[in-house]
Amino acid sequence: MIGLRIRPLWCFASFWKNGPRCKKARRARKTTLKRFFLDHNSRYAEVIDQRIEAIQSSVSLTEDQGVILANQLLVRTLIQQLALLLGHIDRFDAAIAECFTDFEDADLFRNLPGAGKQLATRLLVAFGEDRDRFESANALCCYAGIAPVTERSGNKSWVHWRYSCPKFLRQTFIEWTNQSVRFSFWAQAFYKAQREKGKTHQMAIRALAYKWIRILWRCWQDRKPYDEAKYLMALKAQGSPLVKELGN
Repeated sequence: MIGLRIRPLWCFASFWKNGPRCKKARRARKTTLKRFFLDHNSRYAEVIDQRIEAIQSSVSLTEDQGVILANQLLVRTLIQQLALLLGHIDRFDAAIAECFTDFEDADLFRNLPGAGKQLATRLLVAFGEDRDRFESANALCCYAGIAPVTERSGNKSWVHWRYSCPKFLRQTFIEWTNQSVRFSFWAQAFYKAQREKGKTHQMAIRALAYKWIRILWRCWQDRKPYDEAKYLMALKAQGSPLVKELGN
């Protein structure tokens, strides 16, 4: 949802809302800065450390009060507008959450690894309610732009991702797949294996998204929520290398 894009900006807006604080911020203790970011829902330690380093190494562009005071007024005005926008976004989010619970398929997406309340609603919309819309998981992969395209010319062939597809739909699957790596054992193992093969982050995520869509399509068709434990046991029974650590 759009609020997720804006809230990091709001975090820094809150930091600077009382005017320029470069000197004061540079002198602040690291624990004080870290507490500020934690209080504003910034949870990744690496990101927080990068922000603190940027603050402590910052340099004022000017000490001209004519420039500083004018831009201070501008920043305060923009912060008020941003606060108003976030309030409206919160109301949209509340309406979407209420609508989501009215769908019978909500349980299919609510507890998916890494989905959360934002991506679960987007995944429900991605699949829809018409079970006849996509005759196979591959049909959905192609429509969403996740399935790769192979082109051939003479003795040459090459593979690339699809250029013609609903971009927001594809991004929905990419964003959720990226989150699933943190919460799904097999997804993390698959991603790691792809990176060890020399694949880039985006290539590994797209490959993982292709597998996830095939799993979810089956759950969607059968109207049965995804069960991580059952899927891991199925992989183990097949002798999949993704779950070789289960026996240790």
